Amino acid sequence: MSDSAARDRDDAETESALAHPVVAPDRTASYGDHPDQVIDFYAPRDGRTAAPLVVLLHGGAWRAPYDRAHVSPLADFLARRGFAVASVEYRRGGEEGHGQESGADPVAGRWPETLDDVAAALDAVPALAARELPEADVRRIVVTGHSAGGHLALWAAARHVLPEGSPWHLPAPPPLRGVVALAPIADFATAVELAVCGGAVTQLLGEGGESAGRTAQADPAALLPTGIATAIVHGEEDIVVPPAVSEAYVDAAAKAGEMVGLTLLGDVGHFPLIDPAADACAIVAEEITQLAW
Repeated sequence: MSDSAARDRDDAETESALAHPVVAPDRTASYGDHPDQVIDFYAPRDGRTAAPLVVLLHGGAWRAPYDRAHVSPLADFLARRGFAVASVEYRRGGEEGHGQESGADPVAGRWPETLDDVAAALDAVPALAARELPEADVRRIVVTGHSAGGHLALWAAARHVLPEGSPWHLPAPPPLRGVVALAPIADFATAVELAVCGGAVTQLLGEGGESAGRTAQADPAALLPTGIATAIVHGEEDIVVPPAVSEAYVDAAAKAGEMVGLTLLGDVGHFPLIDPAADACAIVAEEITQLAW
């Protein structure tokens, strides 16, 4: 496929995925004092109880203009498949006063707030879900995320691998059934090499002397093995986060002695994975189902 045709395809897929109306949650709860520290809860639409809980982390290159609203149709899609869903918001880069100049293009991520929030949200989910969404079975949690959210999903499942001095370290693996990462920014070295999302990884980590230490704390490929069941779904025609990024993570996992499932979808780009109108979205739901039930 020519570069022009690939861009046209990506534009059409993006338009389709983002054309769905925002779906309001059944309940929303805060896990902190900042306006972005909230979780939207969606109850299973079939009325079932003790439904597996999917924790959903949205993408958008960790940049402020992109929030959880654009994955609310996916949250509703999963709820209609019988899941309880917790869609997490978190602080992102690009807000003025946080390294962002007026009128500038949004930067990617806020260090350390983005990771602070994901860690705090995941820690809070079981208690908040038990209170806000009694239909959820908090003993069966699967974490999923798309693009930058896929990175956050993999990272959230690897916090026990962090050194004990890390503020995000967990003393034991989190109680998850598994992780399903969708076109994730999973291997930072490959993402930097390919300039994924306009250099988002470099912006998240910073370009000073602190970047190496931050990479060791935030790169999922550096936090292996996790011992947690992990599956990746990626479109073969993805030009936003090329599949080489996921393939590099899978290779790193294998070298660390861990098997990570990788499903490459032919004739699929970046956004069909979160588009309820696309066949790829049903495949995503099936991957989650295999871990949850």
